[in-house]
Amino acid sequence: MSSRINLFQTVPALVKTLSDASQASHNSSLDITLKNLVDIRASQLNGCAFCLDMHVKQAKLHGERELRLYHVAIWRESPLFTAKEKAALALSEALTQPGVDGVPDALYREAREHFSEVELSELTFAIAIINAWNRLMIASRTLPGALDKAYGLDRAHLE
Repeated sequence: MSSRINLFQTVPALVKTLSDASQASHNSSLDITLKNLVDIRASQLNGCAFCLDMHVKQAKLHGERELRLYHVAIWRESPLFTAKEKAALALSEALTQPGVDGVPDALYREAREHFSEVELSELTFAIAIINAWNRLMIASRTLPGALDKAYGLDRAHLE
């Protein structure tokens, strides 16, 4: 059985470009809590074990409550999320697993009620970026926790 290609080694310039986009998104006006939720939900939907593990740990380090982390998968039914967070999670789902007609108009209108044009644009990019990372980590089968030490995620104490 052949091993997977290490994308970080074979195409470092492309990885750096995506990393730069991630950093720009991180430095945007989006609230870090909201961005963590979107990263977690997209990673859940995509089945990306590495990214889900990483973003749960990041959220914990940013002060997210554990119960909310457990509730991300059931955000529609959970009373723990604000209307703005729910709009972001709905958009994340619609862009991560788009239907034949893309993002429904009603869902987009709901997002526009909670986000400025700049914020909605930044949110759309954040969702696109996490989906790109999910696909790369799935393709390379990067193991959850493999980079915890390098990223300081071991400080989350989620063993």
